[in-house]
Amino acid sequence: MSLAARFKARRIDLNLTQVGVAAAAGVSQQAIESIESGRTKRPRNLLDLAKALNCSPDWLLNGKNVMPLAEISTRRIPILSYVQAGALTEVSEITTIEGNYEYVLADADITENAFALRIDGDSMMPEFQPGDIVIIDPELTPAPGEFVVAKNNGYDATFKKFRPLGIGICSFELVPLNPDYPVLRSADIDLQIIGVMIEHRIFRRKR
Repeated sequence: MSLAARFKARRIDLNLTQVGVAAAAGVSQQAIESIESGRTKRPRNLLDLAKALNCSPDWLLNGKNVMPLAEISTRRIPILSYVQAGALTEVSEITTIEGNYEYVLADADITENAFALRIDGDSMMPEFQPGDIVIIDPELTPAPGEFVVAKNNGYDATFKKFRPLGIGICSFELVPLNPDYPVLRSADIDLQIIGVMIEHRIFRRKR
């Protein structure tokens, strides 16, 4: 069995898409497609790919040693749309939200209702680029300067920097990093904090 065949079989066993593995390993989806097609024989980021697939790098590359890495405990985190994330203010569990999910792998100690979002648009550039993945913990209370997901005026979710306007989180602003976008203020529109970012996965980008 080739690297390409082992890689694809392991990904399918984990019920992950190419995009999900790419997000977990911090590479592009095109890099994953190149491996599975057999064009890439020795991926440079082998350790990251093996971790994303929860397997031994030696097994992935050469078919040697035991395939799973028992010491790595991971679980799947669903990537929600901004509409699905906004709906979390109305339900108690992600599993009650309708729709199909992609998944990324994360450490098993992340809370049960953690979810991921794929950055869309340029309001949080340059730090957050379109296509980046952020993992959100809905059980955390945001501290000043942290990045949060919030329901925006009763509709879809938005991802912004949290800035309180006093003690607690009753009055706050959501600040875009791109100055071309407006600051959202809880005093002016209905904003509900959904969760706090605990991880940012950056894709390696071609210059």
